[in-house]
Amino acid sequence: MEQIKKQQIANALQKYAERYESQNKAAVAIGVSSATVSQIINGNWELIKDEMWRTVASAINFKSEKWEAVQTTDFQIMTNILADAQENALVMAIVGNAGSGKTFACKQYAESNKQVYLLCCNEFWNRKTFLQELCSAIAVNSNGMTTSDMVYHIVKRLKSQSAPLIILDEADKLTDQLLYFFITLYNQLEDECGIILTATDYLEKRLQKGVRLNKKGYNEIWSRIGRKCIQLRGVSASDVAKICEANGVTVDKEIDSVIDDCDSDLRRVRRKIHAINKKKQSK
Repeated sequence: MEQIKKQQIANALQKYAERYESQNKAAVAIGVSSATVSQIINGNWELIKDEMWRTVASAINFKSEKWEAVQTTDFQIMTNILADAQENALVMAIVGNAGSGKTFACKQYAESNKQVYLLCCNEFWNRKTFLQELCSAIAVNSNGMTTSDMVYHIVKRLKSQSAPLIILDEADKLTDQLLYFFITLYNQLEDECGIILTATDYLEKRLQKGVRLNKKGYNEIWSRIGRKCIQLRGVSASDVAKICEANGVTVDKEIDSVIDDCDSDLRRVRRKIHAINKKKQSK
C-alpha cells in the first residue's frame, strides 16, 4: 500500500478516535488492538501489514476516491434533525427515496460529532448480532456476554454519556423481532439517548399497516416515533446542478443531461458524472 494512502488512513483514524473518550475505546469499536491504533496514529507503521490497513480503513469508512460532496437540501434537513435528536434525546423516523443521500448525511454527522453511533442495518441480523454491532459501535467488548448482559452494558454506557445518539440506518431491513426490541431500547433510554431510524417510505407503510392490523408491538413503535415519519423532500434539479459543478461538470448541456438521466437518485448522479469526466479524459 502506498505511503500517501497510509497517511490518509492514519489521519482519518485520528479523527475517528477523537470521537471516543480514548484510543482504547476507539480500538474496541474498530475491532483491533489499542496498540495497532496507537502505532498507526503515531507513524510506527513498519510492522503493520497491508491487510490490517485495509481492515482499519473499512472499519472507519475511509475512502480515498476523489469526490466533492455537496450539502443538498435533504442533507441540511437531516443534519438539523440529527442535531435536534441528539441534543434533546428525541426518537424519530426519517424516510426518503433510495438514493436521496440519507446514509451519506448520517455518516457525515457521525464523523463530525462525538457520541453518535451509526449502525447500517441488515436483513440477516437477529437480536444477538444487533446487540453485538451496537456494543462494538459504543466501544463495549461483548465477548462472552449473554443477550441480557449486552443490554445491561449498552444501557449503562449510554446513560453515562452526555447526549448520545443512536442512528439505525436502513431500518426497514430490521425484522419484526428487532423492531420489537426497539421498544426495549426506547424504554430503557427514554429522555437520555436520542434514537433515529432512517429508511425508505416502505418503513412508514409497514408500520401503518401493522398498526391497522393490530400486529404485536406496532402501535407501541408507532407511538414512540411520534405517530409519523419525517419525509425528506427528495433530490432537486438545483441539488444535481451543484453536485455537477463541484465535480467538474460545468457545461450547461452536460448538467442538463445528468438532471434528465438521474431520476432523482444521487447514486445515478455520481455514475453519470463519472462517465462524463471519463469521456473527457479519454479525448
